[in-house]
Amino acid sequence: MRTALVLLVVSLTSPVLATLPPPTDEAKAQAALAKAKSDWSDKVANYKLCLVSDRVAQRYRAEAKNAQPSGATAPCVDPGPFVAEVKPPAKPLEAAGAHSPPETAKSPPNSEATHAEIRGGVKK
Repeated sequence: MRTALVLLVVSLTSPVLATLPPPTDEAKAQAALAKAKSDWSDKVANYKLCLVSDRVAQRYRAEAKNAQPSGATAPCVDPGPFVAEVKPPAKPLEAAGAHSPPETAKSPPNSEATHAEIRGGVKK
């Protein structure tokens, strides 16, 4: 009975311990775009809520006899249309010169010459 219980627990917990591969650059870009859209839609919702609350307060002041504004409130700020940020693509490593030495090679890397011969000295 214990063995069956242990096997059941191990089989149910093993998927929890699995790891996912790291996201690709495309997946990261999609996630960033989704987050930007979500942030923008939150700003739009707050703007609409601000407009409605201003209308409700204005209507209350019009209907109530002794209603006075409690103080100055911040004006509602329209977030504007959604504009996705377009980042220029990163240079590939070959174009960036990341793997190339800064100076030009004086001899091919598979040369038969010794270091002393290349530098002008005599091999002893």
